[in-house]
Amino acid sequence: MSWTEIVIEVALSDAEALSDALMDAGALSVSVEDADLGTAAEQPLFGEPGMEPKEAAWQRSRVVALAEVDADHEAIVSNAAKACGVAVPPYSLRPVAAQDWVRLTQSQFEPIHIGKNIWVVPSWHDAPDANGLILELDPGLAFGTGSHPTTRLCMEWLEIQVPLQKPQSVLDYGCGSGILAMVAKKLGSSTVIGVDIDPHAINAARYNSERNHCDVAYYLPEDFSTQSPLQVFDIVVANILSGPLKLMAPMLCSRIAAGGSLTLSGVLAEQADDVIAAYAQWIPLTVWAEQDGWVALSGSLK
Repeated sequence: MSWTEIVIEVALSDAEALSDALMDAGALSVSVEDADLGTAAEQPLFGEPGMEPKEAAWQRSRVVALAEVDADHEAIVSNAAKACGVAVPPYSLRPVAAQDWVRLTQSQFEPIHIGKNIWVVPSWHDAPDANGLILELDPGLAFGTGSHPTTRLCMEWLEIQVPLQKPQSVLDYGCGSGILAMVAKKLGSSTVIGVDIDPHAINAARYNSERNHCDVAYYLPEDFSTQSPLQVFDIVVANILSGPLKLMAPMLCSRIAAGGSLTLSGVLAEQADDVIAAYAQWIPLTVWAEQDGWVALSGSLK
């Protein structure tokens, strides 16, 4: 099947409404780009977690609607404009070359080498090092494929700490895809438990653990306290964000066994002092490592 892109340049105020109207008028998908992309007038949109731009649009926005090649493109644009109460805007059409989209998407995800011996390998690749700690993990809905610095920091910490501490139990709070829980299990921890507020993440983590032959139990928070065989752990790891981590300080610290360790990530370098202060009455934390502006904090319960 072939497709055509309908390209329309609009003002910031019209981008969102026109995008929705194009979908209602028959477009298969719609994206918004900076109309000045690649020029001196380009305006990057970005923000720290929790401070993202309210609108994913620019002063001069380019709305790109995907439609089937034999669709009535003129009708799609005119009906969308009518729904928005605006004049029919000028537009152009550009063909979309037929491609093997599955193969193209897969080519964008290569095996990821983390720490000394950890490899995160998509199912369509062979592991580069058969003797490494191999996690077969495809990109999906749940956070955690090893590509983000916060995930890498936690994995690198576990690779060092688990063999050193020889923990019998590990809690991965905010487990996402289950990647940290699986690393802990493959490194030799006997009991590993993951907790997440998102039922979809729990399902993804269970699926990933089964694929990787990792015996890990996963719970929603409301089930964790009543169903988990353990309530305190030799290692607690939480890769979330600084705001939730500060709020969860009493709860997370209550899950650490005597002599146990805690590591936190999802924390920007400039947020480290605030997070350390939030945990100070229970456990002393220090910056263990930093990558790309993100840090991992760790400490031991005396």
